[in-house]
Amino acid sequence: MPMIDVYAAAGTFADRHELAKDLAAAVMRWEKVPDLALFRNNTAAFVHELPPDSISDVNGESNHVRVQVLTPIGVLDREKQLGVVAELTEIVVTAAGDSTLKERTWVLLTESPEGGWESAATPTPGQT
Repeated sequence: MPMIDVYAAAGTFADRHELAKDLAAAVMRWEKVPDLALFRNNTAAFVHELPPDSISDVNGESNHVRVQVLTPIGVLDREKQLGVVAELTEIVVTAAGDSTLKERTWVLLTESPEGGWESAATPTPGQT
């Protein structure tokens, strides 16, 4: 089940909760998992606000956003990866109300091998 982390300067987003909800729903759609409570309850996004002086490009600008998506290995084929990157970027841009943010938003996709993460909601082998 995916986890999404968003890192941005404090004040970038007016409604962080709605942003997190929209990002989680988008990733779940792209994964094409069944609309079951197990997936809805365990696909989550976390918005991390950082002091502006904690982010910088080479020019000293701190108006960038990083979105990191962790999914199980092999869940997103190339078409889904491209779709996730495009949609999450658009969601971030809309939530920030800044169309120029599209050029400064990075979406990183990371895959975790089986057994690379656990949740109390995920049964372990031999558990009933």
